[in-house]
Amino acid sequence: MLKLFVVLAAGIALGRLLSGRRLGFVPRAVTATVWLLLFLLGVEVGADPAVTGSLATLGCTALVLCAGSVAGSIAAAWALWRRVRRADGASEAAAAAPQACGADGGSTAAVLRGSLVIVGFFAAGCVAGAWRLVPFAATASQASGWVLCLLMGGVGVTLGHDRTLWERVRRLDRRLALLPLATAAGTLLGAALLSPLLRGVSLTDALAVGSGFAYYSLSSVFIADLRSVELGTVALLCNILRELFTLLFAPLVARRFGPLAAVSIGGATTMDTTLPIVARAAGPQFVVVAIFHGCVLDFSVPWLVTLFCSL
Repeated sequence: MLKLFVVLAAGIALGRLLSGRRLGFVPRAVTATVWLLLFLLGVEVGADPAVTGSLATLGCTALVLCAGSVAGSIAAAWALWRRVRRADGASEAAAAAPQACGADGGSTAAVLRGSLVIVGFFAAGCVAGAWRLVPFAATASQASGWVLCLLMGGVGVTLGHDRTLWERVRRLDRRLALLPLATAAGTLLGAALLSPLLRGVSLTDALAVGSGFAYYSLSSVFIADLRSVELGTVALLCNILRELFTLLFAPLVARRFGPLAAVSIGGATTMDTTLPIVARAAGPQFVVVAIFHGCVLDFSVPWLVTLFCSL
């Protein structure tokens, strides 16, 4: 994790040094890197028999809990965003709203086309991983780590190159620091409300799964050890789906529910894997909020998962 922050800082420094030059190719390179990262994620999923073998039996449970968690986090973040926008009648956050909710300036149809492209790369990776069509299927996670570093560097260059970014960050409403709390509360409430629809899943099971906040590797291991392998697999699938939903639909969520909702749906991943897409969807001035949001939720995952598994 420290390596990612070092790469991001180095990219920001490089962007500042090149602030007098045009770097129009950098956003296109970041987009291509996101596609590559999604392909590698698909390879990891497709090459893991534990995941592919459980999709039919446990996938529906994971999908329901993911839907509740995402809907709850969107609702809580949207409520916070409305409150911040109303403050003083003309806060900086309100002024940033039109820009943030359409960061890449495209229409809804263009955003959907971009999401379909991402789905295509992820699906291609799943097929390649399941059928071992690529020689690096067994080491896709290592490759994705290097690609993620490249992605974070590109994001850093983009941030450092923006001369107006730091002033906009400074003028953001301090109440945005409440976003991790809103995300946690909304996620847990959404998972709890849908738990009665699931046979064999208790309220505490649903809360434990939701407490992963898209941090699928750590939360699934904890839940498998403390509860059961089946519930651990549900947690793995649920949090993978949440991360994938963020990568696909963050721009649409930002348009409909505000930039904080685009950050909130990413959970703990907004400080690393989903940061680039969240930055594009919510606006670069929300990068600091996204990193803080991800750090707080990342720290809370082991504590909350352990708490709910012990009840």
